Parts: sequence; structure tokens; C-alpha cells
Amino acid sequence: MADYLVAIDLGTTKVVSIVGEKINNGQRFRIAAYAEAPSVGIRRGQVENIQSVVGVVTSTLNTIRAIAGIPEISEVYVGIAGQHIRYIENRVEILRPNYEAVITKEEVKKLESDARKLHLNSGEEVLHAIPQTYSVDDIDEITDPVGRLGYKLTGHFIIIIEKGISTKHTDVCMQRLNLSLKELILEPIASARATLSAEEKEMGVVMIDMGGGTTDLIIYKNGIMKHTAIIPFGGNTITSDIKTGCNILFDQAEKIKIQYGSCISSMAPENKIVTVPGINGREPREISFKALAYIIEARMVEIMDMVISEIRKYTDRSKPDDRHLDAGIVFTGGGANMTNLREFVKLKTGMDVRIGKPEYVSNNSSDDIFHPKYATAAGLIMCGFDSREEAEENRNTNKTPSAATTAKTSETAGNDDKKEDDARAKQPLFKTLMKLITGDGENEEV
Repeated sequence: MADYLVAIDLGTTKVVSIVGEKINNGQRFRIAAYAEAPSVGIRRGQVENIQSVVGVVTSTLNTIRAIAGIPEISEVYVGIAGQHIRYIENRVEILRPNYEAVITKEEVKKLESDARKLHLNSGEEVLHAIPQTYSVDDIDEITDPVGRLGYKLTGHFIIIIEKGISTKHTDVCMQRLNLSLKELILEPIASARATLSAEEKEMGVVMIDMGGGTTDLIIYKNGIMKHTAIIPFGGNTITSDIKTGCNILFDQAEKIKIQYGSCISSMAPENKIVTVPGINGREPREISFKALAYIIEARMVEIMDMVISEIRKYTDRSKPDDRHLDAGIVFTGGGANMTNLREFVKLKTGMDVRIGKPEYVSNNSSDDIFHPKYATAAGLIMCGFDSREEAEENRNTNKTPSAATTAKTSETAGNDDKKEDDARAKQPLFKTLMKLITGDGENEEV
């Protein structure tokens, strides 16, 4: 594996370490190995106990290193999520001194860099600056300004900010593992990278990623991320409801949720019952499928009401042409496998729904990876390669002078030659020699 990349998904319920490589000219990815372990020391997406997380990650990294035959892992890409993430919009502009020179990629990069320069609260850090649209002078809604002419270039960005200490804790974890943290990637962005097609992003789509601690939402339209939000309820919330409502252990609640739960109570069987063993000699508990479905449906109604509210926030502020999300909803994450989920979400929203699994993954990868709960991990690999390619492209761009730079260099060189000739012409010996050569100084003595 000459060209491979390692990523770590630090989830609330599980930690996944994964290694992948690009194939077929970069259009697809092969997942060479992955390892999963229950999360310890992570709550609602935030690293809280460094020592516990280091232990879990060490175990998963050792497993993938052995399976993939990797001698050493030196750097990783890590996913981050949770309620400590906040989002703001920022507008920045630059005034260009030369109207006749076309706008370059370097100027667009400068806009992004300027957009990141914010007055942040103590401990906060900018994770991503997501471009929305650009304006050149009086022309708005431009997706790519490179190659245009204009005096004023303006960029509109969504800035994603980490506002807790989770980033510092994650960095310390990687240091203790002797790993270089190449990049922190917002996990919903990674999930979208793995599950959404370019056509869906263009038409307008809502991606919902239900994890253990939170449910993350991203809206794409015209190929651009337009809105994102974090809903503070996830799969573990439903499990806790079942635990409390049925008076059983959390692990028991999780098991019956997965095996027998349904999002629609009216579709649950009337006369089926699941028996849960009692604790320490106590009588076993009998829970009807119908009662279980009622508990799940009640919490899912609350979660989807919050999802609908976030969708309306986007549509209410959007232009009429941008409000249509014709590709509907893609539901992914560990919570995406609940029975009757598609039907429930469609009833609640009136939108088309599909379950999102990792796309762009080659068939010679493990079959188990094609599961909604691994969308984030697979997406981290894809985002990592995207970042690596972008960095390489920027290095090549900086090495290759632009046409304007080349012309300026040639002009500068010509001016320097002229200055040197003028300086030499002022020297007495040089003036005398020139007169002898031209015949103007025959009567003069040298």
C-alpha cells in the first residue's frame, strides 16, 4: 500500500479506525482494513477522558495495522462532532489594484484565509471555511470567480468553529499515540462526502446523520453546503427512553431497540412480546412490540420536528429558486437501520427518503463497510485524500509562475539591464572607449 491514509472516527458509541487507498484514477477508494471498539471516555462527540480514549484507539490501530500490513502509522485524519460546534456566516472582500488582470486562485485562497480571521472566544478554533458564493463588483451569485475581471472580489463563507476543549483533548490523545494530527474534519461533512452524489448536491438534498449522541444535518443546494445544524438527540437518547420506560438495563434496551424496535407504532404487531431477563434472580420482564414502538416513535417525532425546523430555517431565507430540495433526504449513521425509518421520515416531511451507505468504495473492500454506521469513517478517508490533493495542487501552483508574474519578471529584467547600461555609460573609461569605437574621439588622448 504505497498510497494509503488512516482516519479515526471518535464517536459517542464507537471508535472506528480505518485505512484506505485510492484506485481507478482516484474515482474510488478501497478500504483495506477497519476496526471498531466501544467508545470509552467520549460523551456527545467530545473527548472527556484522554487516557481511556488513547487505550481504545491504540487497540483499533493495532488491528488495522496487522490486517492491512502497514509497518507504521505516523499521521491520521480525525473526525469531530458534537454540541460544542457552532456556525457563523462571514463576508470578506479584497480590492484589486489592477482591473485588467484576471482573478487568480491565489486571490480566492486569500479570501478564505481572511474569512478565518475572526475574533473568537477563548479556546475556540476555526475548523472549516465553507465558500458559498462570490461577487465581483456588481455581479453576484458567482460560484467560481477565477478568470474574471474586476476591482472588488467578495466572498461569502460559512465558518465552522469548535468552541470547547475537545480539540485540545483530541490533539493530546494523538500526541500520546505518537501520531501527527493532519486535520480535524467535521463528521457530518465526512458523512456527506461518503453518501451523497454530485447530482443530489446540485438538486438540493438534506443529509441526516443520526449518531449515538447527536443527530447532524447538512443541506446542499447547487453543489454547495448551504446550512448545517446539530440536534442534541441521537440513538442513545432513544435507548435511554426505552431503559426508563421499560425499567431495564441500558444494554438490554439497546439490544431490543435494534432487534424489535419500529419507528411507527401503528405498524408494530399487536400480540408480539419480547422477554427481557430479570436482574439478580428477579422475574423477567415482558415488553410488547407495540409499547416499544410507542417509545421509539415519541422520541423520533421530537427529533424530526427539530429537523423540519432546521430545513425551514434554510428555505425561509433562501431565494425561491433555491428552496426546492428535489433530491429529498438521505438518512445515514447508526440510527438509520431502524425498522420503518424511511416510511416514518417520508410521512413526517413529505420528502423522498433513502438510506445512505458509503458510496465510491470499491467492491474488493470488506462487505461490512457498506453500512450506514460506517459512513463517517469512510468519508474521513475520502476527505483526507481530497485535502491531500488540494495541498499538492497548491504547492504546484506556487512553484509555477503565472503569466502575469512571468511578464512582470521579464519587464523587471529589462529595466535592470537598462539601469546597468546607464550606470556603465556614466563611467569615464567607458565613454572614452565608445568614442574611439565610433570615431568621435580621434583627437583625444587616452
